[in-house]
Amino acid sequence: QVQVVESGGGLVQPGGSLRLSCAASGTIYSINSMGWIRRAPGKERELVAAITSGGSTNYADSVQGRFAISRDNAKNTVYLQMNSLKPDDTAVYFCTVIGLGPGGRFEYWGQGTQVTVSS
Repeated sequence: QVQVVESGGGLVQPGGSLRLSCAASGTIYSINSMGWIRRAPGKERELVAAITSGGSTNYADSVQGRFAISRDNAKNTVYLQMNSLKPDDTAVYFCTVIGLGPGGRFEYWGQGTQVTVSS
């Protein structure tokens, strides 16, 4: 079993910054990729950013240049630095972890953390 725990959400004014963190724990042989998906009311679910174990990153066009994803492989932790936040960034952000464990390939999501951008 793998546990995925996010932290760092909250309320911020437009133009502000937040940093999300996500740690995976449990019986993990290896983690291939970690990322963030967001879901806002009335909108499609969106892959915000992802990073592989080798450090390759992928961003949604809507956050390119404003968000930065990074990873600490030793701690099975991923971070999302969010700058120049806009009201459209308001959503629940879920951390996703894809890797390998005793049962084979796994994909787990965290419980989600709310990010609200509002004045």
